[in-house]
Amino acid sequence: MSRRLVSLTLDTLEDLPSPCRQCVYWELDPVSADRACAAGDPGLEKEAWVSQTLLEWGSCGKLAYVDGMPAGFVMYAPPAYVPRSMAFPTSPVSADAALLMTANVVAAFAGGGLGRMLVQGVARDLTKRGIKAIEAFGDAKFGDADDPSGGCVAPVDFFLSVGFKTVRPHPRFPRLRLELRTALSWKSDVEYALEKLLGSMSPETLLRPVRPAPATRSTNG
Repeated sequence: MSRRLVSLTLDTLEDLPSPCRQCVYWELDPVSADRACAAGDPGLEKEAWVSQTLLEWGSCGKLAYVDGMPAGFVMYAPPAYVPRSMAFPTSPVSADAALLMTANVVAAFAGGGLGRMLVQGVARDLTKRGIKAIEAFGDAKFGDADDPSGGCVAPVDFFLSVGFKTVRPHPRFPRLRLELRTALSWKSDVEYALEKLLGSMSPETLLRPVRPAPATRSTNG
């Protein structure tokens, strides 16, 4: 079972899940986002945001592929590029950190360590740019019927499972932080063991979510 990580570009943007490809929750301020949705094609605004961020700042996302199939993604940027970041009760993001906006692992691939793989890919990228940490707003009540973000804010449990720590508590939207040196210290032998496990499974088994040890657990975002 092969897994690979690639950077988000205008070419790979189409591989985001359809709802995420059309979502501008993070990329625009609330008023502009509502206006884009009312206009009928927020995907154009999403593409424009990715294009501008790539030109001005560089890579702003990672996609994970399993056997050539898109299996998960993360998006990240400096908070200055993310208007929604100032709308949270636990903002602002620290000056030395980039914001991990959202993370998602396709349900069929949940529990296979892809969340940690994605976050470590982000950590490698940001370390090269001299950034010291990643911060994120988590949803402590992810999945509730009254979810004001429409599922665009990843669950707190996801961030905790991949090494983030809470730096500003809140009953709904705590802010969490991961020091990049911590992410880069994760041992590659964990991924190697996971590859061996996945490689030994039958195709029928691979269609079911894998349930590894807690240290490599990942959830949908």
